[in-house]
Amino acid sequence: MAVVSDVKKAVALVRKAVTNRSAAKSARRALAAAPRHPNDHFRVAVYFADGDVNMYQMRQWYRPLQELAKTWPVVVLSRAATGARALAAEGVLPTAFVPTVRDLERYLATQDIRVVLYVNQNTRNFQMFRYGRRWHVFINHGESDKMYMTTNQYKAYDYAFVAGDAARERLTRVLWDYDVEARTIEIGRPQADHYSGLLPYTPDGRTVVLYAPTWEGDRPSAHYGSIVTHGESLARAVLASPDHRLIYRPHPRSGVVNREYGAAHARIVSAIAAANAADPAAQHVFDDGPELGWQLAAADVAVVDISAMVYDRLAADRPLLITRPVDPEAAVDMHGYLSACEWLDAADAPAIIEQVSRVLSDPDATARLEHWVRHYFGDTAPGAATQRFHGAVQHLMDEWERWHVRALDASGDDLTETDEAELDDDPVA
Repeated sequence: MAVVSDVKKAVALVRKAVTNRSAAKSARRALAAAPRHPNDHFRVAVYFADGDVNMYQMRQWYRPLQELAKTWPVVVLSRAATGARALAAEGVLPTAFVPTVRDLERYLATQDIRVVLYVNQNTRNFQMFRYGRRWHVFINHGESDKMYMTTNQYKAYDYAFVAGDAARERLTRVLWDYDVEARTIEIGRPQADHYSGLLPYTPDGRTVVLYAPTWEGDRPSAHYGSIVTHGESLARAVLASPDHRLIYRPHPRSGVVNREYGAAHARIVSAIAAANAADPAAQHVFDDGPELGWQLAAADVAVVDISAMVYDRLAADRPLLITRPVDPEAAVDMHGYLSACEWLDAADAPAIIEQVSRVLSDPDATARLEHWVRHYFGDTAPGAATQRFHGAVQHLMDEWERWHVRALDASGDDLTETDEAELDDDPVA
C-alpha cells in the first residue's frame, strides 16, 4: 500500500509540474504582450502567492484597487504560475510574474513600492517581509468571525486594514500584546461601493433567495459548510415555490475534500437545471462566475454559512439567515454578530419559505440587523468605505515620507535592502 501511495504522490507531483510549466509559459506570453511597466511608476503592490484556485481572494479587491490606482498606481506581484496566468487572462490590474525571489528582487529594484497589501495568509508572504522601508499591510479577503480572523500572524504585518469595531474587539480579545489601536485602521467594506455584474434574470416580483454556502472545510473546527446538511432540502423547497427564485453560489472549493459534499453540490446544480426546464420563467440561477456583488444587492434574503459571505451580506445591509453547523466541533465565535443572528437549523431547512417570510416581516430582526451592520462596518453610505480606504493608504504614504526623510537624515544614504548573495532562488509553484 505504501508503494501505491508513493506512486500516486509521484504522479501528482509530475502533473503539478507540467501544469505549472504550461501556466508559466502562458503567463509570460500574455504579460509580454501587455504594456511594459514604466520604471518607478507603481507605489502600491498587492502580493499574491497563490494559484488560480484562490483567485476569488483577489477578484473581490479588483474594483476597489482599480479605484485606488487612479491616485496610487497598483501592481500585483504574482508568485504562482497558475495565479499569474489567471491574472494575466483577466487583465484587470497590471501584473508582474515573479516566481523566484530573484525575480521579485529584480522587479522591486525597478519600482518605488511603498505599501504592500496582502489578501491572505499564505506562508510565502514571509518571503516578501524581508523587504523593509515599505509598509506591509494585511487587507484580508473578507470580514468574518472565523478563527482565521484572529490568527497570531497579524503581528507579522506593520498594519491591518479592518472593517470596523467588531474586528478590533475580536483581535483585542484573542491576541496577546498586540496594539490594536496603533496597528489597525478601520476602512469598512469598500467592495460594497463597487457591486458589479448584470442580473442574469428579469425581475418579476418573485422573492429572490441567495444561497451561498462555503466549502466543507479541512478540519472539524472549520466544518461550516451546509450543502449536505441544509442545502439540498433548502434548494428543493425554493425551487418548488412559484413565488421564489433561487440564486445558488457555492464556494469554488466545494467538494475538494469531501466527495459526498461535491456530490450534493452537483445534485443541486442538476435540480436547478431541471426546475428551469420545467418552468423557464422561474429563471433560477447557478452562479459560479468571478463577479461578486449583484447577488448581494439583488437578493431579498440571503442564506449563508459561517464565512466571509455573512459579512459581505451585512455590508449590503440586507436580511440574512445563517446556517447553524451540525458538527459540534465546528468553532463558532458567539461574541459578535453570531450571538444575535437569525440562525437556520438543519431541521428547519425544508421550511425555508416560512423562514424567509419571517425575517422579511419581523421588525425586531430588522432592528438587530441595523445594529450589527453599524458595529461591523460603520458608515455604509455609498462611497463612505472607499473614502476610508483611500484615506488609510494616504496616511501610510504620509508616514512613509516621514520615515524616509528620517532614515536619510540618519544615514545620509539610501541603503540597499538585500544582499544579492542571500537570495533564495526557489520558484513558487
